[in-house]
Amino acid sequence: MDNARPPWARRRPDRPQAWWPPEPGRRAGGRLPWRSTLLVLVLVTVGTNAAAHGQHGRVPLDPLGHALLVAGAVLLLFRHRYPRATALGTAACCAVYFAAGYPYGPVFVTLALGAYAAIVAGHRVVAWCAVGGVWLAHLLVAHWLYRWLPPHLGPAPWGQELVVTAWVMAVLAASELARVRREQLARMRAERAAAERRRADEERLRIARELHDVLAHSISVINVQAGVGLALLDSDPQQARTALTTIKAASKEALGEVRQVLDTLRAPGDAPRAPAPGLDRLPELVEQAQRAGLAVDIATEGTRAPLPPGADLAAFRIVQEALTNIVRHSGSRTARVLLRDVPGALEIRVDDDGPATAGSGELVGGGNGLAGMRERAAALGGTIEAGPRPDGGFRVHARLPLTAAARTTEEES
Repeated sequence: MDNARPPWARRRPDRPQAWWPPEPGRRAGGRLPWRSTLLVLVLVTVGTNAAAHGQHGRVPLDPLGHALLVAGAVLLLFRHRYPRATALGTAACCAVYFAAGYPYGPVFVTLALGAYAAIVAGHRVVAWCAVGGVWLAHLLVAHWLYRWLPPHLGPAPWGQELVVTAWVMAVLAASELARVRREQLARMRAERAAAERRRADEERLRIARELHDVLAHSISVINVQAGVGLALLDSDPQQARTALTTIKAASKEALGEVRQVLDTLRAPGDAPRAPAPGLDRLPELVEQAQRAGLAVDIATEGTRAPLPPGADLAAFRIVQEALTNIVRHSGSRTARVLLRDVPGALEIRVDDDGPATAGSGELVGGGNGLAGMRERAAALGGTIEAGPRPDGGFRVHARLPLTAAARTTEEES
């Protein structure tokens, strides 16, 4: 049934329907606008008394006239808490004031401010009805009821009504413009807040990926070498010593990279102490993998061109995570890494011959490592394909478009 009503008459579900309770969020807080209301009160009373001296034939201001002026101004104290009641109250004071034949003056200011507060608060129909009611009352008094109401003069000239109509339309237009401007500012603030939350979420995910890649790789190497050391502690102390040396080196490297990430968190504006890792550190990955018992063969195809920093870091982390997964989830002791430069993109392929070990279900199902690789590739406009090969083993195939990576790096910088 509500849909059959005209748009201006439909109830908005986000607006309270009671007239007198304060607006949502206004009950507990918000000080009354004493200073502006006192200024309006002085303007209305002093200005109207001054304007009355040049209006012969109007009813002189008496206690009732002054009471109406003061009441209309005092109602503005509650224009933020009760905008609809304030608009109707100031309109009623103005209508009675004009019907009683009192002099014209700044009494219009109270009506304008009451309507402005209601429109800005979203109660446009109430404000329009209040101002329109005063205009209609003035029209009736000036051209019909003047016979029975003081000062019992003849009908007012129609030119005066044109001035009053123009004033009414100006008040409503200014109030509508203020409402639209306030809504635009609120929308802009909401968009900025959403953008800040989005940037914070992206930064949180980036840090989570960095910590996962660093810790997963280093802890996997430490875990493998700790097992080797325990197994050979009695039978081959020299090999056990080598395993402990590898554990020390891997843990030191992990602590350094974690410290770099934490320093970025503590001082986001400072430059990092060490450059971000890239494909130039692949020999270190190969050495760490060899210490963990994994032989890695790296091959390149095409002409290797310098990569943008974002793509270089993503490529390094993808290879690192792929080798970490082989160490953790594959029974193969060999891995093959292929870096292929194609026009506008870098392709990365990491293969192992399997078979999968116990606990590798999270790799096939897409654990945090694969999710992190996909997020890195997607941030650069690339793709990741990971899954078992038809002839056995597992393959990770990534494609990173270098043009998109360059644009992303420029935007971040």
